[in-house]
Amino acid sequence: VSIAVAIATAWGSHLYMEKERRDGIASMRQLAEAQARVAAAKRERDDLKASAEIFDDLVSRGILHEESRLDFFERLERLKARHRILGREFEISAQRPLPLGGGRVFNAVDVLGSRVKLKVLALHEGDALAFLQDLARPEKGFNPISRCALKKVEMAATPTSPRIEADCALEWITLKAKGGGRAN
Repeated sequence: VSIAVAIATAWGSHLYMEKERRDGIASMRQLAEAQARVAAAKRERDDLKASAEIFDDLVSRGILHEESRLDFFERLERLKARHRILGREFEISAQRPLPLGGGRVFNAVDVLGSRVKLKVLALHEGDALAFLQDLARPEKGFNPISRCALKKVEMAATPTSPRIEADCALEWITLKAKGGGRAN
């Protein structure tokens, strides 16, 4: 009887130990899965925080707004007066979806661009360059100049006639919410 009880106790202990080992493995697996979920949640939180910072930067730079051609015209007039530009002509094409490098797309917003062709007449190169520099860095929005050519104008009849002509093209970039409303 003692041997049978010892064998039963040993067998029971063995079964109990196997159950504990299986429970331990299951617990380790559950712990690893929980740690993976926590790590994924932390990554998502960090991504959302970075996205919020980018969004705030875009809002502060004025890129998330409707295109206002009147505001652009008034800005050109202010820059013309500030930099003593003698003449300017411009043409703004229709707003269109702007293709991004690598075919990248955004889920919440459409990136739109309007091509602006601009011709500026100035007395000095410095005036034309300062005008273009201010034009490329607006208080609100984003206007990268894609090409610009400065050339000397034929000798003018008067000392105050234009001597420099800048022929430039730039993109007027705005973002719009996918639903058709404003992004901000």
